[in-house]
Parts: sequence; C-alpha cells; structure tokens
Amino acid sequence: MSEENKKRTVKMTLDRKFGVSEKPERRPRRDDDRDERGGRSFDDRRGDRGDRKFGDKKFGDREGRFDRERRPRRDGDDRGSFGRREGRRPFGERSGDRGRFGGDRRPRREFASAGAPIYRQRPEEQKEEVEEVLDEAALEARVAQAEASEDSNFNPPWYKKLLALTTEKGREREGKFLGEGVHVVQELVSNHRELVMGVYVTESFNDEALVEQINEAEIRLNVLTDEQMKRLSSTMTTQGVIAVARIASKKPVYESSRSVITLVDAVQDPGNLGTIFRTSLGFGSDGMILGRGTVSPFNPKVVRGSSGTFLRVPFEFDVDLVDQINFLRSKGYTIIATDLHAKQSLRQIPQNKLRKMAFLVGNEGAGTNPYFIELADETVKIPMSSELESLNVAVAHGILSYEAAQIQEDLK
Repeated sequence: MSEENKKRTVKMTLDRKFGVSEKPERRPRRDDDRDERGGRSFDDRRGDRGDRKFGDKKFGDREGRFDRERRPRRDGDDRGSFGRREGRRPFGERSGDRGRFGGDRRPRREFASAGAPIYRQRPEEQKEEVEEVLDEAALEARVAQAEASEDSNFNPPWYKKLLALTTEKGREREGKFLGEGVHVVQELVSNHRELVMGVYVTESFNDEALVEQINEAEIRLNVLTDEQMKRLSSTMTTQGVIAVARIASKKPVYESSRSVITLVDAVQDPGNLGTIFRTSLGFGSDGMILGRGTVSPFNPKVVRGSSGTFLRVPFEFDVDLVDQINFLRSKGYTIIATDLHAKQSLRQIPQNKLRKMAFLVGNEGAGTNPYFIELADETVKIPMSSELESLNVAVAHGILSYEAAQIQEDLK
C-alpha cells in the first residue's frame, strides 16, 4: 500500500465516530447524545474520567463492575425528557455528578443528618424562656422563713420591710410595692419619678444606661447581694434590679363628652390583668374600674405583665361594681356586658349609645357575673368560629378595645 493510501485510511478511521472503540455499541450512543445537546458529555463534566477508555486497566475489576452497572443508564439518557426513569441518576452519587435537577433527595439526607434546623430552639432553650412565678402562699412562707433566720443578711429591719412587700398583706401595710426588672424600673423612673422611693441593684448589675438614668433622677441607689435580691424577686430568676414605689393611682375623668371605660369583674390571673392594662393604654382607654375579687394591680406579676405601664392608665380598684354601674349610668355611659348568648356585636349598637361606653369583662372561668349582665344596657358577643366556645378574657378585652377605639374615631 502506498504512503498516500495509508494516510487516507488513517484519516477515514479518525473521521469515524470512535470506530476503533472496544465497545462500539455504546460509544456511538454517548457521542450522538453529546452532539445533539451541543454541550459537554457526562464524562467531560467529570473531568479526568472523560479521557479514559472503558477497557483501561486503571479502572480495575471493582471499578469495572461499578461502570458496567451504571454506565448504561448514563449512556442511554437522552436528557430531553426530564423525569424519565432511565434519565435519573442512582441515589448516592456525589453532588458534583448531578445536574441542576438531579438531586433533591441527597440534600435532604444531608440536612437530616446535620441535626435540627438552626431556627428551631432546643428544648433547654425553650424551657429557660418560661418564667416561673411564685404564688402568694409561697411568697408568704419565704418571708416567714427569712424572718426566722439567724442569717445576718436577712435580719436588718430595712431588709425585712422590703421583703414584706413581696406579699399582699405587706404591701397594704406599708403602702408600697415593688417594680422588678429593667423595663419596669425604666418606666417607673421615666414617668413616675415622684412615686419611686429607691432602687436596689445587685453588685453584678451592669446596665450603665439605667444606672445613669437613676442617678440623673436623683433616686437613691442601693446595692444588695445576689441572695438578698433573689429573695425579693417574685420569679425564679432575677434581672438584678428592683424599684420601691408608693401605691398610688389616678382616677378616670367621667365628665368628658366621649369616653371608653373598662369594668373588670373578678379577673384573678395577674398576667391577664397586666395584659388588660397594656391593651387599655395601647387603645387610648380613659380608665379601668377593678371590681372586688379582682387581683391587686400592685401584684408583682401585674406590674411585670404591664411592663410598669399600668400607672399610666387611670384606674380605681376594690370597687363595688353595682354602685359603679349606677354611677356611670348617671354620667351618661352605656353599660355593655360581654355575653356568649348575646345576639349583636359592638358595632351593631346604635352609635348614639357609644359616645360614652363602659364594657364589662368577667372572670376567667365563670365569665361576667349574671347579675351585672342583667344591670347592663346592652349585651354583645365577639363573632367567631363555632369551633371555639370562648376567648381568654385578655384577648376578648383586646378585641373590644380595638373596636371601641375605631368607633370613637368614626364619631369624630
């Protein structure tokens, strides 16, 4: 054969699509697939394996078996119809082998093995956020124990008087209450300086801004040990700061032409009452009347629940609601009671009756006293799903306060 014929034969061999491959039945399908896509083949994307031959000894027996099991799926994949079974890659391949749609299963597996998502709290973190509050009996027992103690830290008369303020009897006797926590003390110092008699902090308390505010208000600052502060605290943990203030309140103004008053009937949960105070302030209530049987507004949990803002709401407490209802009616108020069996909502009452309104909210378990409902001028319900019988008293008060504020705005 002449030299020219040899060159022509070599050229024809190279021009054919890998015609000298050891596995001609598979090579054409892989190359045709690459030509149709106009991009790199699967092996090209893998980098170093793209130049290897199927018969290369470097793959060894084990890798040869691996290739024989998986390559038919890869070679037979036309990539044109997403979702075809033959186009799916085997589970467990490295992420670098998958295309854009190739591996939503593997990331889930990695995510699950990494533990809980970072936005979820661990059980111990959730537990720390639940604030345990001591009841009145536990507080009285702690006071008695401290008074009987021979420890010199709890024997000084000034400390015994402070400790007495953690109980209802002690607050009534001394005419003072405790405001505990950074936000409460800030509120009292900023808005009720005339009532604050002193502030107590622990040696480790480091809120420099609050300390500076206390000094600027010329309020005496006293230092307690951690153990002394712990005994004054109404919670199991303490923020290291407590204010002592005089018991006082501002009465509502009943003579104004428009007004919204809340009558509170025997609400006994301090947290609920604290929330009612905050809601009243938030929606511009003109005042609250706390009937007999309602928890004291100076209870530590009420003070904390309102963030100290309860003193910004005009209120009277320990009031006979029968007398108060008759008094308010004489001042032009429409007495509105909440009742599960009422036929109307607050907005369905004629507007001329809503310029001055006083609505009743009742006890957590028993609801509003039926006798007070009989004394009311109107009864209302809160429209809601039949799946739920009633709402928490603080939630119900919030809804009524919002509606009352909107009605007052519309009357302007």
